[in-house]
Amino acid sequence: MAASIVQAEVTDLEIENSYHEKAALTQLLRWFQFYENADIGIANQLDILDENFSVTSPSGTATGHAEYQAAVAQFPSTWRNAHDLQTMTVTVNDDGTLSLTAEIIYSNLGMTDSLVAQRMGYDATLEYEDGDTLPKFTSMTITPVGASELEAFDDTYIQNRLSALVTYWIHLVEHPGRNPEPFKEILAPELDIKFSAEGNTITSYDGIAAWVAGPVSSLPVTRHVIGPISYTTLEPGRYEVEVGFDWQGIRPDGKRMTAKTEHRWIVTDEPNERFARVEMIRVETIEPFAVVE
Repeated sequence: MAASIVQAEVTDLEIENSYHEKAALTQLLRWFQFYENADIGIANQLDILDENFSVTSPSGTATGHAEYQAAVAQFPSTWRNAHDLQTMTVTVNDDGTLSLTAEIIYSNLGMTDSLVAQRMGYDATLEYEDGDTLPKFTSMTITPVGASELEAFDDTYIQNRLSALVTYWIHLVEHPGRNPEPFKEILAPELDIKFSAEGNTITSYDGIAAWVAGPVSSLPVTRHVIGPISYTTLEPGRYEVEVGFDWQGIRPDGKRMTAKTEHRWIVTDEPNERFARVEMIRVETIEPFAVVE
């Protein structure tokens, strides 16, 4: 079972902007995956980048898709890369763009004769395009901020892949548009989803659409604090995921609600797709939904 979550007091605006934070985190986790798994094609990477995207890193500067694609093609395919996210903050700017600041521990096998490990800082901007559920990166600066003491290389692809799925799912739940359509690409062909012991089992997209139109849309604003995400490999490409959520919602009358749940998911992964897919969900209520008086 995932560890409990300590949730600090937040403002109504932070709750309202939570889906933007999840969107930015989703895209950052997808950025990492391209460098961690050779089966993630360049098309998936370009999907998260604005056409005029510019990146500056210790390797140099590239602007636009063509320059970026040429730059990353120079990296040896034998390198192994890992990205362990440590901190991240997201600011929603007045013009609707997002500013992201993050720090990671980057590790590499192949760059030198021994393990390379460094703390790296990321400063990036993202912008929504018309009709897109997720924003695209418009700029990124990657800066070394110090050495990191690692004794061994730890492959982070699966962790980041599953974390991106969980974060994107929550983004869709929190998004004020409450559109069920984007869920289609993250659902397995056969579903076995129950959000409560007493609830019905969802076995199709239509069930998810009804869930979005019903319970998900019952409150106009919600926020989920995502706890530690752990996983067990069931077989290659299939994983059991455990994660806890601290949930907050704002009712139409302005009163807040809270709850705490633990989720167990079965997830399948085809690296050439944009996201892994949810096959099964079971939910345990740790603290029931309640109004904050």
